[in-house]
Amino acid sequence: MDFLHTVFYFIVAIGVLVAFHEFGHFWVARQVGVKVLRFSIGFGKVLWSYQKHPSDTEYVLSMIPLGGYVKMVDEREGEVASEDLPYAFNRQPVWARTAIVAAGPIFNLVLAVALFWAVLVIGETGIKPILGVIEQGTLAAQAGFVEGDEITAVNDKQTPTWMEAMETIITSAMNDESSITIAVSTIDQQQIVRTLTINEQDKVDASALYKRLGFKPWSPSLKPQIGRVLPDSAALAAGLQANDLIISADNIAIKDWQQWVEMIKVHPDMTMQLIIERDGARIALTITPKAVPVGKNTEGKIGAAVFVPEELIKSITVDYSLSPLEAIPAAFKTTYFYSTSTLKMMGKMLVGKASVENLSGPISIAQYAGQSAEMGLTAFLKFLGLVSVSLGILNLLPIPVLDGGHLLFFALEAIKGKPVSEKIQLFFQQVGVTLLMLLMAVAMFVDVQRLFQ
Repeated sequence: MDFLHTVFYFIVAIGVLVAFHEFGHFWVARQVGVKVLRFSIGFGKVLWSYQKHPSDTEYVLSMIPLGGYVKMVDEREGEVASEDLPYAFNRQPVWARTAIVAAGPIFNLVLAVALFWAVLVIGETGIKPILGVIEQGTLAAQAGFVEGDEITAVNDKQTPTWMEAMETIITSAMNDESSITIAVSTIDQQQIVRTLTINEQDKVDASALYKRLGFKPWSPSLKPQIGRVLPDSAALAAGLQANDLIISADNIAIKDWQQWVEMIKVHPDMTMQLIIERDGARIALTITPKAVPVGKNTEGKIGAAVFVPEELIKSITVDYSLSPLEAIPAAFKTTYFYSTSTLKMMGKMLVGKASVENLSGPISIAQYAGQSAEMGLTAFLKFLGLVSVSLGILNLLPIPVLDGGHLLFFALEAIKGKPVSEKIQLFFQQVGVTLLMLLMAVAMFVDVQRLFQ
C-alpha cells in the first residue's frame, strides 16, 4: 500500500507539472498563430485521445507519465500541406519561436508562484523553531545560540516554523553565504540578532552541514506513557495499550520517554521484563523489540508512540498564514529565493564545490511526493512548488535539447541574421543528450545508494 501510495502521488505530481509546462508551449503557440497537431501528456502507447475535428489539435494521454510534448506543424519534421505552411513553427519570426519555447519553463515558474501563494493563504501548522540543547563545538554554539532561543527570522525572512527556519538557513549557507543573520527571541523574551558563520568546508553536503550546525528542536521531557500502539508491532504482541505508563524495564526505573527509547534501541531481539501501570494497577509484561537496520547499525523498535498532552502540543506548534493580498509578494519572493538557490547549487555542483548527493532522481522525487502527500495538502502543494521551480530553471539552462538550448540558438540567429545550421544544431543536441543521460545516470545512482543507506 505504501508503494502504491508513493507511485500514485508521483504520477499526480509529474502529471500536473508536465501538463502545465506543455500547456505553456501550447497556449503561446496558438496565440502567435502556429498550428498544434498534438498535445500529449506522457510518452509511448496512447491510452486516451480526443480530437473534435481531423484538422483540430489531438489531445492525448500516453502510458509513460514521465514527460510530455506539443507537436506543431514544422517542415523540419515532415511534409507540410501547402495550406498549413503559414502556420508552421519554422516559418515564424524569431520573437514568436522564442516566446513559444520560453513559455514552458515560464509557466512552471508561474505555477510555483500560484502554489506558494496557495500554501501561504491556506496556512500550515508546524513546530515552533525553538532550540533545544546546543552541543559544544557546533556552529550554533560558536554563534552564541542557547537552549530556549526561538528563531523568528533568517536574513530578514520570517521563519515561523522549524522546517522553514532550517530550510532557509541550509539553503542560504549552500548558496555561498558565509555570514547568516538570525533574529531570535530569547527565553526571557529579549529580541536579539545572532550571526552564524559558515566555513567553505562545511558546505559540501546539506545533510553534513545540518549536523555541523548543531540545531536541534526543543524537546520537552515526557512521561514514559504510551499514546498509540502500531499494528503488527512488538508493543502490540507484548500486550501494551494506549495510556499504559512504563514503570520499569529489567528492574531499571524509567523516568521519561527518552530514557525508554534509548533502552529499547540497545535491546534488538532481546527480551525485556516490564512493569507497567494500567488503570491504577501494576502489571508485569514481557517485550522483545524488533531488530531494525538503521544505517550500518541495528536498533530495537517496538512500534509505539508517546502520549503528548494536548496543551503541550498547542504550546510548541504554530499556525501560520497570510491574507490573499499579503501572500502575493511573499509567493513571488519565495519563488525567486528557490530559483536563485537552484541556480547557485547547480553552479556549485558543476565546479565541484557541492556534492552530487544534493541531486534528486525519480526515486527520491517519488518518495518526497508520497511523504508530502501523507503530511497533508499544504505540504504536497509546497513540494509541487519546489519541483516546479526546479523544472522551470533546469529547462532554461542553455543546454541543447532543453528549452534553454533552443533559446540560445534563437539568440544566435537574431544576432547573425540567419539560423544556426542544422548540422551544428544536431551536433550540439547530441552533446546535450549525452550530458543529460550522464546527469540522469548520476541521479539514479545517488537515489539507489540512498535506498541502501
